[in-house]
Amino acid sequence: MKSGIDEVAGWIIDAKRTVVFTGAGLSTESGIPDFRSPGGVWDRYNPEDFYFQKFISSEVSRQKYWQMATEMYGPMRQAQPNPAHLAIAEMERLGKLDCVITQNIDGLHFKAGNSPDKVIELHGTAMHVSCLNCQKRYNRDEIQMRIKEGVNIPTCDDCGGPLKPATISFGQSMPERETQEAYHRSSLCDLFIVIGSSLVVHPAASMPLVAKQNGAKLVIINRDPTPCDDMADRVIHGQAGPTMNAILKRLKRGLGINP
Repeated sequence: MKSGIDEVAGWIIDAKRTVVFTGAGLSTESGIPDFRSPGGVWDRYNPEDFYFQKFISSEVSRQKYWQMATEMYGPMRQAQPNPAHLAIAEMERLGKLDCVITQNIDGLHFKAGNSPDKVIELHGTAMHVSCLNCQKRYNRDEIQMRIKEGVNIPTCDDCGGPLKPATISFGQSMPERETQEAYHRSSLCDLFIVIGSSLVVHPAASMPLVAKQNGAKLVIINRDPTPCDDMADRVIHGQAGPTMNAILKRLKRGLGINP
């Protein structure tokens, strides 16, 4: 009987369109704290203080938001891709990846070598900052330097509008183009692999269901059980890095490539 590793590698070889869906469990293996876990950011801040409408309407909320965002950015900026990120990037190089749909905002898929046109960032990115008025885009490090120099609430050089990391906050609309593209790719794939997501945050968590309803095989690789385990074709409870590293080795062997 094939092991889960062998089986998943075989499915990737056979698939015409493989979509990989990644969540916070991938980031934690690169040393980025999970803000929902005990000791995380939400133990020190109240999530209700950071709703999008509060950011828009309150200078106090904007200052508090930037304090929290600065605290989160340090570990994110220093983080490096782990073996799971590198395996996903290698899948692209091998021509075995349609796209990555990610809930993560850390940019690690790009650091690992995935092409920008292969990554759909559902919840935005912490690596850039946008003006909420004119949409001018800034490099995050440039804005963090302003904060380090004493600017508590950064504003746009062009229009004076409020600046905010290009991430999706509580109460903020999901990015329309990225969300539609993610649903579209999910509906077209024949293999959908979830890595490191608890599959509880919607609408992202409904994408495995879309894939499954359209005939795709569903693989879930996650440390803990998820609400979608029962409908998956294969569930592997374990760490993303070692699991994906093992799958990649079997995949290369199956493709006749020396791992």
